[in-house]
Amino acid sequence: MIRWLAIILFTLLCFMGPANLQAEENPPGLFFSHSLLQGRDFSNQSFPQAEFANSNLESAQFDNSYLKGAIFSKAILKKVTMTGADVTYGMLDQADFTDADLSNSIFTEALFFGSTFSHTKVDGADFTEALLDGLQVRQLCEGATGVNPTTGVSTRDSLGCR
Repeated sequence: MIRWLAIILFTLLCFMGPANLQAEENPPGLFFSHSLLQGRDFSNQSFPQAEFANSNLESAQFDNSYLKGAIFSKAILKKVTMTGADVTYGMLDQADFTDADLSNSIFTEALFFGSTFSHTKVDGADFTEALLDGLQVRQLCEGATGVNPTTGVSTRDSLGCR
């Protein structure tokens, strides 16, 4: 029953324009996987434990959104803006963050194995205890600057940059 309600809600969201996506609170675990959501505006919303796996979210906006425990496995996140978002415990493995802006976001204990970060902006992002491989850390450290305004943690320190 709950899955059907999620499917109905998802269908309604797909046919609504970005201006209509203004709800501040959403139930945990909404299902958006395998969806075409390019350019959608999910900013200033709460999507705890939502599933966006295998979705095309190119140029989508998640600015200042609460995404704790959200799943973005194998998602296309090219040119996405996710500034000031809380993605603590997120699963972002094998995702493509090419040209994305992740500034001032919190990725504490998030999983990023196999994700790509070409030309990704991470100023002020907090990656404390996030699971990243060595190549990802080197790639992110090249342009890492700033301190997260919420946690007070330096981006370079959270990545273990030298």
